[in-house]
Amino acid sequence: MKYEQKIALKNGKEVLIRNGNAADGLAAYEVFNLTHAETDYLRTYPDENSSDPEQEAQFLKEKTESPNEIELIAIIDGKVVGSAGIEAVGKNYKVKHRADFGISVLQEYWGLGLGKALTQACIQCAKDAGYAQLELDVVADNDRALALYQSLGFEEYGRNPRGFNSRTSGYQELVYMMLEL
Repeated sequence: MKYEQKIALKNGKEVLIRNGNAADGLAAYEVFNLTHAETDYLRTYPDENSSDPEQEAQFLKEKTESPNEIELIAIIDGKVVGSAGIEAVGKNYKVKHRADFGISVLQEYWGLGLGKALTQACIQCAKDAGYAQLELDVVADNDRALALYQSLGFEEYGRNPRGFNSRTSGYQELVYMMLEL
């Protein structure tokens, strides 16, 4: 699946959102680890990252070659500053209409519209891939993310009061959301 678009952010900077490719492996790996260290809202901690830059490069190559999955990177001034992607829930008939969405953005780029741009790009990719439903989960205390997802049409369909177990704050409630495409 292929995607590429340039967008102006709130600060006037231009961001290029495109498929990550094998050459982006090291940068994507480093940004993954940085974003997962900057916030307690993501699924893993940097020390739990089981991949290395070469594996990340292979992952990006596979997503670019996939007809229904994608991993996008956001580039500002030649620097990877975030990523987002969609992944099939499964291949079996009963779930092949569903895709999972994930996103991470370096903290210094929060509040510029980058999260919205990446989310909208993934929504479009999910539609293009033929999915009927895009799903995500978000920590209930993450008000900014909740507001973003709601503004784009995602609706809550459940909660898990012990969805994450934070090393710093204990259990975190997860909100399950979906968007009908």
